[in-house]
Amino acid sequence: MRTDFQALGMMAACILLKIKTMKRHFLKSLIGYFLFLACLSTGSADTSRLWGDSGELWNPKSRLPDFSYAGYHRGEAPLPDRKSELNLKDFGAVGDGLSDDTAAFQKAIDASAGKVITVPRGRYRISDILAIRHSETLLKGAGPDQSILLFSAPLNDINPNWGATTSGRRTSNYSWSGGFLQISGTFSDQKAASVIHPAQRGDQALVVSNCGDFNVGEELILRMTDTPGNSLATLLYADDPGALENLKGRSRESFLFQLSKVDPSAGRIEFDRPLRVDVRLEWNPQLFRAVSSVEEVGIEGLGFEFPNTPYRGHFTELGFNAVSIGGARNCWLRKLRIHNADSGIFVSGMNITLQEILLTSNRQTEPSRLATGHHGITLGGQDNLLTQFEIRSRFMHGITMTRGSAGNVVSTGRGIDLAFDHHRYGPHSNLFTDIHIGTGSRMFQSGGGAKLGRHSAAYETFWNIRAERPQAWPEGWGPDLMNLIGVQSRGQSITDREGRWFESIDPSSLTPPNLYRAQLARRFGSPR
Repeated sequence: MRTDFQALGMMAACILLKIKTMKRHFLKSLIGYFLFLACLSTGSADTSRLWGDSGELWNPKSRLPDFSYAGYHRGEAPLPDRKSELNLKDFGAVGDGLSDDTAAFQKAIDASAGKVITVPRGRYRISDILAIRHSETLLKGAGPDQSILLFSAPLNDINPNWGATTSGRRTSNYSWSGGFLQISGTFSDQKAASVIHPAQRGDQALVVSNCGDFNVGEELILRMTDTPGNSLATLLYADDPGALENLKGRSRESFLFQLSKVDPSAGRIEFDRPLRVDVRLEWNPQLFRAVSSVEEVGIEGLGFEFPNTPYRGHFTELGFNAVSIGGARNCWLRKLRIHNADSGIFVSGMNITLQEILLTSNRQTEPSRLATGHHGITLGGQDNLLTQFEIRSRFMHGITMTRGSAGNVVSTGRGIDLAFDHHRYGPHSNLFTDIHIGTGSRMFQSGGGAKLGRHSAAYETFWNIRAERPQAWPEGWGPDLMNLIGVQSRGQSITDREGRWFESIDPSSLTPPNLYRAQLARRFGSPR
């Protein structure tokens, strides 16, 4: 518990220390200070035994991961505010809601690589996929209710892409992937070094085959691949994976870090953040430079409207999907409204920020689950951030963590009856914080194929989750090595350092209310 006088004293100490350090670390200190103020509570409060008031109970090997590296440039820079350079109408767009403006859009995108393309107020009909494959390109509308893209045919009619579910049911691959606006890149596959000595979760150093051409401040990606016996997957599930027969060694682990020290004589590197999982030589750990062919791309200020047709149910979707991002890094989606979608946004990349995203629908719902679509927002890849969102319709899977998902953060949002879908294949170490899930009838409702592991792997963290009805620990959904802290509940706390962690704290009194912001503030040096 904390008094108002103590809070004011802490605030004064913050200000004094900031004055001393601002000249030396202006940007980081300023961002960290305001994040710290946002996390302060001057009334009565309850704190987690894994964190404390401002991280004094935390350490790098804690069962509570460090989520502060999520988002655009690892949370270390604000989203760009770039000025218009080109106007879409100069490329022939009409925007009257009747003319087909697809060719004008793609011509502008192709001819204006790396520039800001303004999409003026209007209604633009789109009849094909629009692909962005050049870094630093920005599509900037006048606002999601002013610059609106209209779609009449689904992706599968435009570019057929049939597939099947894991049970063999024929369906379109657009049921779980793709978008009309696509940001498409590839990460470097040129190996920079191999890891030649094991390491443990929480370590911040590796012994490598060669580091002579590495430099302090450089960013690298560690990649590991599973064995046929699923030993990596078993680790991700903290030795409690459930059935894995169909996984067949397909688990992968990627981890991005920044070098803080390079010692060529010892073949040793040190980096700025703790490892998310153990490193074992059986998983062929290799290092790659953190470079994608597509970076610094943004889509903002746009609305997406799909036809108001009845939703026919699971795996009937043919691809009324808004945006997909694949193989890209340090990109963003901001101020988007998506209406009547089969699926809203699919992300597979690193350090992508989705901010101010609104999903709505007037579609007739599928009767059994009362859904208007399949996937609301899907986060694949690592260290991505979804923040300031609202989902006003009910999707089969509201927010999805899929294969390879790790270090992602879902923060500051709400829905009418959100499901935190985990689609098996070992999603781990992701954070959901400061969210109102609405009715709360299906917080852990999830999908995914059979015998691919439990829905969630270890270290998934749910912090300050509010609902209209109490929630309980999801038995069998994941291993006990997960963290539920400040989740709306009537249950008793269970706090086993090596097992189940359920801190039954009233969300309204939990401090800090947003773990991501608190961890970011701590990393930027905000004092207690």
